[in-house]
Amino acid sequence: MKRRVIEHLLAIVLVTLALGALVAVVLERRSSAQDARLKTIEPYLELQPVDFGNPLHRALFLETLNIFYPNSRARNDSLLQAIEDFREEQFTNAMFKTGGEEQAFSGAHLRRLGIMYGQFILVYLVVMVLSYHAAQSLAIFRFVRTKQHRQSFIHEVQTHVKELRGNPGDGRLYLKLLPLFFIGLARALSYAILFAPAYVIAYSIRTSFDTGSYLFMTVLAVVSNGLLINSVKRFSTYLAAESRKGYVETAIVKNLNASYAWKLPDGLSFGMILRPKRLLPTHVFSHIFLNARYQYLPSLKEHASFLITGLIIIEMALNIQGHLGYELLQTILNRKYDVAVSILVGIFLLVKATELVIDVWHYRESAKYDNTGDL
Repeated sequence: MKRRVIEHLLAIVLVTLALGALVAVVLERRSSAQDARLKTIEPYLELQPVDFGNPLHRALFLETLNIFYPNSRARNDSLLQAIEDFREEQFTNAMFKTGGEEQAFSGAHLRRLGIMYGQFILVYLVVMVLSYHAAQSLAIFRFVRTKQHRQSFIHEVQTHVKELRGNPGDGRLYLKLLPLFFIGLARALSYAILFAPAYVIAYSIRTSFDTGSYLFMTVLAVVSNGLLINSVKRFSTYLAAESRKGYVETAIVKNLNASYAWKLPDGLSFGMILRPKRLLPTHVFSHIFLNARYQYLPSLKEHASFLITGLIIIEMALNIQGHLGYELLQTILNRKYDVAVSILVGIFLLVKATELVIDVWHYRESAKYDNTGDL
């Protein structure tokens, strides 16, 4: 475990230094290019009679350049364009609005970034916890239904259709088939939502909900981008694999309850779906669940990475002002690379912190069965 902690710390240090060096190089090159441009156009900006905001003056200036430098018309056009770009930046770039020096990391700016970063972490943690418990509950429900030998929805529809073909005049068969139609429609809609990108869902209902609310973002992050349904599939696969192992048959021989019927005195209850730890240890599923969860824990690191990426994309795609993802987009567009890299470092630290917590959690679970490890 110590080795993993050292690996995480080294990764944090190396990535932070690499990004810092990259920013230093980019800022140095941008500063050099800016100085070279100013050196070229500064003599012309000091021409008092010329007003570059006047179209007539710009045309006269270009004609004068063409008279003095007739063989450099392309250079003359580029020079005038550079002057216009510089004048435009004086009105649009915040660096020129603050007296020539932009205070990217002023106290107010740092506090604003800190608040946005804290809010991002809070939403991320809430979504992570909800996704984890939802994946467990849905996977357990799916596994129990399989053990109850319940027909799949498609097979049930096929059975009713066959009965209807054999007895087309029986109105009761139509009444049985009608609920299945609405159930199938609801299932198709739910799968479409679960697999759809978050921004597609958000834009489709943007007129009905406040897309900037944290509740909306939380729900959207949980149900979209296919994260939840993939986690359910993975957890249910672990449950199915564990149920086929030899120790399950041994436990059944030792008189552990193996009935998957609902509401038996020492069996399964619907509350167990939401709170699996309430399951009695005398039921074989309690051991299946614990072993499946142990195998599922490392996959939470991958889930966390996709979740953080999804949250950033949601905030960027929906242009949610005051959120970290939107701020990152704006800093990149405004070429504030030092601020952008600081945000990226914060996101990277969140990813590594999540990985470290999951590794420690997984190690603690391992220690329940193996006492050879060390902290």
